[in-house]
Amino acid sequence: MANLMSMRARRLRRRMTEAEKVLWRSLRKMRHVERTFRSQAPIGPYIVDFASHSLRLVIEVDGGQHGRDPGEAADRKRTRWLTSQGYRVLRFWNHEVLENIDGVMARVGEAVFDARRRRKASAPQVGRNPAIGRNTDGAAPNSPSPRWGGAI
Repeated sequence: MANLMSMRARRLRRRMTEAEKVLWRSLRKMRHVERTFRSQAPIGPYIVDFASHSLRLVIEVDGGQHGRDPGEAADRKRTRWLTSQGYRVLRFWNHEVLENIDGVMARVGEAVFDARRRRKASAPQVGRNPAIGRNTDGAAPNSPSPRWGGAI
């Protein structure tokens, strides 16, 4: 099944819509983000247009078929599942990407900033604990920490 999803994702990468190509070029130009996003990325039972696994952020570019009842219901189900897996989902219409890429990228930039802030806030804090004279990772002050690849 995973191999089938990978093959399908590769095929979708070769057949990106014009709006997806425009957004992909813009994502690749974003400072410090260019290697964060993957295009046509498999996540569970879905292949999303763009995903940053480290930021838990998904970007979908939707055409007109998504505005009709079956498409809307499928998108809601997909978004609920992705959200349950810890991803934030941003959705843009094709015409938004093609006519207002600066506005789209501003929203993406805000979401990236928020995701990095959330990730930093939830990361274990490594620092000096003055009460015990040791770093919070257990290493003595100024000693290499095995957690960061240093030797003791």
